[in-house]
Amino acid sequence: MSSRNRNGYNELASRFEHSSNNIHSTSDGDEWLGGICLSGKTVQTSLTNLRKLIVHKQRLTGKFPTGGTKEDILSVMRDVAYIQWDPINVVAPAHIISLWSRIGKFNPSDLEKLLWEDRRVFEHYTPVLMLMLTEEYPIFYSLMKRYPKSLRGTWGSHSEHAQKFLSENHDLQKRVLKELKDGPLRLDQLMDYTPSNRSADGWSSDSKVSNMMFHLHMLGKVMIVGHHKNQNVWGLSDDFLPEWVERKLLTENAADRAAATRALKAMGPATLGEINYYFVRGRYHDLKRALSGLEKEKEITRLRIEDIGRKEERYILSKDIPLLESMDDIDFVPRVSLLSPFDNMISGRNRTSRVFGFEYILEQFVPREKRRYGTYVLPILWGERLIGRIDPRMDREEKILKINAVHKEPGADIPAEAIEEIGTRIEELGRFLGADEVKYTSIIPPQWRGRLN
Repeated sequence: MSSRNRNGYNELASRFEHSSNNIHSTSDGDEWLGGICLSGKTVQTSLTNLRKLIVHKQRLTGKFPTGGTKEDILSVMRDVAYIQWDPINVVAPAHIISLWSRIGKFNPSDLEKLLWEDRRVFEHYTPVLMLMLTEEYPIFYSLMKRYPKSLRGTWGSHSEHAQKFLSENHDLQKRVLKELKDGPLRLDQLMDYTPSNRSADGWSSDSKVSNMMFHLHMLGKVMIVGHHKNQNVWGLSDDFLPEWVERKLLTENAADRAAATRALKAMGPATLGEINYYFVRGRYHDLKRALSGLEKEKEITRLRIEDIGRKEERYILSKDIPLLESMDDIDFVPRVSLLSPFDNMISGRNRTSRVFGFEYILEQFVPREKRRYGTYVLPILWGERLIGRIDPRMDREEKILKINAVHKEPGADIPAEAIEEIGTRIEELGRFLGADEVKYTSIIPPQWRGRLN
């Protein structure tokens, strides 16, 4: 990926600002720049260009960076805003696959160093556990300081419950915080902790201490400061956070605007609902107001997609319009990627279906007899199209990456070199995981046989 695409839009913006000779009008009064219609307050483009810009924004185009360093990890996270953390190790933890898809070969221990030594990345529930850049802590600090009133959307119904729990267990909160003053502890090392099951509503544990740690985490008083096997290690936020971290309380509107801008930078053009889901996950105070303000200040522009329909308008960062126009030319460099089940690009299932025509569900939660593809399936992205999926499993004892099945999406007719690139990417995944061999079953699309196995 070129430095101009990764680090900024100066050249493209200049091309856009000084390209009046390339703007032409049609008989209906619309003005066009390349493939983009500049109609009043709304920009119009094609579904193909929308897909390309989304994929480009998600760091899934072009060549991999060389080296796979800690700075490459940080660079990816600056572009995509977060990485979902998930420890399931059927192939590799989801956060490791998501980074590998964007960086290629890297050392997972570098991520551990960024988390626990350099402290430039931190873990936070949103409500699933995410890896976030510590430099963006002020957005979350503002949500923490307003917790539990900052719970919105699907979380909103739990605000009253959280407030009641904290009020009724004030003494427990004091005891837990006092214990952590002596240093980080696992949950089972806290004096008041007793093991328990999940509560009947599925929202929390039956354990008061477990519940308290969650609420203290959401309040910003404690943080995950390490892992011990499958357990979190908890510590006081004030002890763990670096001194350079800005603890600044933003107004609700400022926090909304910052989060919405961050989402659009990472995901490309999006609807209000998609923005709401992608970053801070439904915890906006008034997203409509924030978007309206950004639009009035021309920070964002409305975008209409020709092939989706006039009613579904999206928002795009105004500075990304030149980049959108460039998707018609050499600025888009396609490649094959294997995506984790929790990858940022497909995390919004409605968006994935609407924009990419790709239906994806986690079949590990589906009865065996109703599964179509497998329990831990990785979608295959080629260029701007999701063209198939694989069902892999890493046998660490035998050092074999087993590909239980390869499925092609209906109508996904692709050139032979793309099929070969899929095979190459699977081989690279195997080497990254330490496999000496990749083994396929007979479940492979007939057109792809001979080029994969």
